[in-house]
Amino acid sequence: MSVDRTAIEALYRSHGHIVLRRARMLLGSEADAQEALQEVFASLLKSPEIVRNARSVVGWLYRATTHFCLNHLRNLRTGARLLESRAPPPDTEVPAINVEAMAEVRRVLALLAADVAAAVVYHHLDGMTHAEVAGLLGCSRRQVGYLLERARESLARAERSA
Repeated sequence: MSVDRTAIEALYRSHGHIVLRRARMLLGSEADAQEALQEVFASLLKSPEIVRNARSVVGWLYRATTHFCLNHLRNLRTGARLLESRAPPPDTEVPAINVEAMAEVRRVLALLAADVAAAVVYHHLDGMTHAEVAGLLGCSRRQVGYLLERARESLARAERSA
């Protein structure tokens, strides 16, 4: 177990910035991003076999961070007014983005099912192809198309009811 702990600590030092950058972009809050960083690596400490079984450790960190952030946004749905007013602190390394637009993106992602939201993030925010998204989600390219269509339908329904 100590070897696993040492390896995970080394992974934290070498790849923690990837998790933190991803969480900052999706959550828009330094405090929430730090929490995501801690939770993702805490899950590795609880189940170190995840690292041994992962095809790509970086891919696993990317998926785990996205999953944590989407769940966090969904859990904050009842506090959407607070979420919309958040902006990342000016001293973070978050790329220049429209804060209002990202707040709206976070609000919308919180309304979608987890697999649909993940497909939307990977395809529309990260610019991945259907094949790349399929690889991350462990499904077919056709399924990615279905997930993105479900997102469009959900957003259209939300717009009509607003």
